[in-house]
Amino acid sequence: MKNNMTKINNIRNIGIAAHIDAGKTTLTERILFYTGEIHNPGEVHEGAATTDFGELEKAKGITIAAATISCDWTQREDAGLYKTGPGVPHRVNIIDTPGHVDFTAEVERSLRVLDGAVAVFCAVGGVQPQSATVWRQANRYGVPRIAFVNKMDRTGADFDGVVGQVRAKLKANAWPVLLPWGRENVLRGQLDVINMKAIAYRGNGDRGLVYSVENIPPDAMEAVRTLRRAMIANLAELDNEIGDLFLRDAEVDPPALKRAIRRQTRANRFVPVVAGSAFKYIGVQGLIDAVVDYLPSPADTAVETGDPFCALAFKLWTDAYNRRLAFIRVYSGTLSQGDSIVNATTGRRERVSRLVQVQADRQIEIERCSAGDIAAVVGLKEIATGQTLCAPERVVLLEPPSFPEPVVSMAIEPKTHADRERLGPALLRLMSEDPTFRVFTDRETGQTIVAGMGELHIEIKREMLRLDHKVETLAGAPRIAYRETITREARGEGKQIKRTGGIGQHGHVILVARPAQRGAGVSIESKVTGGAIPSQFIPACRTGIEEALAEGLHGHPVTDVEVEIVDGSSHSVDSNELAFRMAAIFAFKDAMRAAGPVLLEPLMALECTTPPEHQGDLIGDISRRRGQVKDVAIHRDEVAISAEAPLAEMFGYANAIRSLSKGSASYTMEPSRFEVMPRELMEKTIAEAAR
Repeated sequence: MKNNMTKINNIRNIGIAAHIDAGKTTLTERILFYTGEIHNPGEVHEGAATTDFGELEKAKGITIAAATISCDWTQREDAGLYKTGPGVPHRVNIIDTPGHVDFTAEVERSLRVLDGAVAVFCAVGGVQPQSATVWRQANRYGVPRIAFVNKMDRTGADFDGVVGQVRAKLKANAWPVLLPWGRENVLRGQLDVINMKAIAYRGNGDRGLVYSVENIPPDAMEAVRTLRRAMIANLAELDNEIGDLFLRDAEVDPPALKRAIRRQTRANRFVPVVAGSAFKYIGVQGLIDAVVDYLPSPADTAVETGDPFCALAFKLWTDAYNRRLAFIRVYSGTLSQGDSIVNATTGRRERVSRLVQVQADRQIEIERCSAGDIAAVVGLKEIATGQTLCAPERVVLLEPPSFPEPVVSMAIEPKTHADRERLGPALLRLMSEDPTFRVFTDRETGQTIVAGMGELHIEIKREMLRLDHKVETLAGAPRIAYRETITREARGEGKQIKRTGGIGQHGHVILVARPAQRGAGVSIESKVTGGAIPSQFIPACRTGIEEALAEGLHGHPVTDVEVEIVDGSSHSVDSNELAFRMAAIFAFKDAMRAAGPVLLEPLMALECTTPPEHQGDLIGDISRRRGQVKDVAIHRDEVAISAEAPLAEMFGYANAIRSLSKGSASYTMEPSRFEVMPRELMEKTIAEAAR
C-alpha cells in the first residue's frame, strides 16, 4: 500500500492533448521512459503503448479513452540547465487524451480537472481542426498550456510556420523557449533560448539518454539572440519584473526570465513553445523540465489543503475485474480509506472502502489522497460524471464539465435471446461512463436508439458491447440528429376543455413564438396579466411548452425560439395542471405550424490533406455532397482543403476519399453548426420519417 504524500507545490497535473496522429501517446510513452516509470518504451503502431492498453486501442492504433498515469521527475543539473533546486523531485500526473473528435468528451472532462496541458502539434500538419477544438476547450476552463511542436524529424517540418499558425489561428502569445537545432533528417537537438545553450543528442541508438550541453553554433547565434530580445520585449509589456529590467536596459538573467515566463504562463498570457521529436527521442527531457518550470502546481490554483475534503468525480471506468472506479480530482482537504463522504449532487452518504492510484491498466492501493491529487475511489454505489464528493460537515457543489450533444444515432437490437437479457444493463453502464453516448427508446417504433458523436463513436460502443459485455448487436443505418426551428413570429392558441358531468377539464393558453438568433437555444416567459391564467398554473404551461419543444412537429427538438405566454382563460372548478399542460402543448404546435417551420441539419467542419494531383477530385466530391470549400492551402508537397458539408452526405466518406486519392489522402471531421436544410430535401426527409 502506497502513502501518497508529495508536497503540493511539487505536483503537476497535466494533460497531453492534440489532433489525431500528432504524437500524443508516443510523447507520453517517452515521458514515462525518461522518468523511469517504464524501462522499455513501446510504440503505438505496434500496439505496445502503455496508455493505449485497451484491446480496441491496440487494434485500431488510436486513443479511445483518456488514460491516467503518474511519474516522478528530478530536473537535470548539467550546466545549470533548467535547474530550480538541488534535485527536487516532482510528481507529474498525466492524462493522455484522445485526438479523434468522436471522443471529445474525454478531453473535455480531463481539462476540467487539470492545472495545465501540453498541446502537441505536428511540425508538418500544424494547427489542425482538433488542435483548434482542444485549444478552445482549454480556453473554456482557463488551462495554461505549453506547445510542443513534434515530429521535427519528418520531411516538410516547419517549426516557424507552426508557431505562426498557433499565433494567428489560436490567438496565442506563443514564444519558442527550445528551438529545433536542425530539422528533418539532420535534426540534432534543441537551442535553448533561455540559457543560450545548445543541447545535442547523439543518436537514436541510446534513446536520447546521452546528450551534451554545448555553446550555440556561430551560424545560429544571432537568430537565437534576436528571438530572446524579442521575447523579453514582449514579456516587458506583461510582467512588472521584466518591465523594470527592460526599462533600465539591465541584463535579464535566466532565473528572472524563467520566473516571468512561469507567471505569465499561469496567467494564460504566454505560451512557451518547445520543439522536438518524441519518436526519435529528441527534446522530451527539456519538455518535462518546462512542464515543471512553467505550468502551475495545484497550490497555484486556489487549492485549500486545510479545508474539509472536496473533490470532483470527472470519469467513471469499469476495470477488467468488473469493479467500478470513480476518478476524482481533490480540490481541498484529505480523503482516507474508511472515511464517510457525501455526494453533494444526490445527497447520498457512502463510505470509502478503497482508494487507488491508476497507472494506465494497473492499480496501486493508497492510504489517502490530498488536495491536488488525482486518484480513484473503488466501489461507490451511486455516482455519475460531474458530481461532487465532499466531507459531511461542509457540503459544496463544484461546476461539472460540459459536454456536446450527440449528432448521430442508430437503432440497435440484440442478436440472440441471450444477448437481449444483457443488452440493457450493458448500455446503461456505457452511458454512465460516457456523457456523450445516449440510449433511449423510440416511442413510435419501440426500437432501442443509441446516439453519439459520430459513426466511429457508435462503432466503438458496439465493439465494447461485444468484447467487454459479451453482447452481440445488429444495427440499422445511422440517423441524423436534426433540429427544428421557425422563421417568423406567430400566435398560437390551445384549449383542453371537457365537460363530463362531474369535474371536467378547462385549460386555455394563448402564446406567441418568434425566432431567436442561431445558437441562442430556447426561452419561455410569461406575460400574462390580470390573472387570465392563475399563477399556480403557469409552471404547468411551461412544462407543456417544454414537452412540445422536445418533440417538435416532426419528432425533432425545437431550438432557437422565444416563447411568450400572453393570455388564456380558466375555470374556477375544472381548471387543473393537466388541462393547462395539454393546452400549452396544443398552443405551441398551433403557433409553430403558422411560423414557417424548417428543419436544421448539422454541418461538419471537414479538413482533407491530399497530394496535389488529387485536389480536384476531392473538391468535386465535396461539392457533390452539398459541401462548401472554405480554404485551400498548399504546404510544400500536400494540399489542405477546409470545407463544410452536411453530416447527412458524409456517411461512407472514409471509403470515398480512399478511393479518390488511391489511399494517399486523409481527413478529419467535427461538428460545426446547424443550418437550414434546403426545402426539397426537408420535404423528402419529413416524408421518409413519416413512412
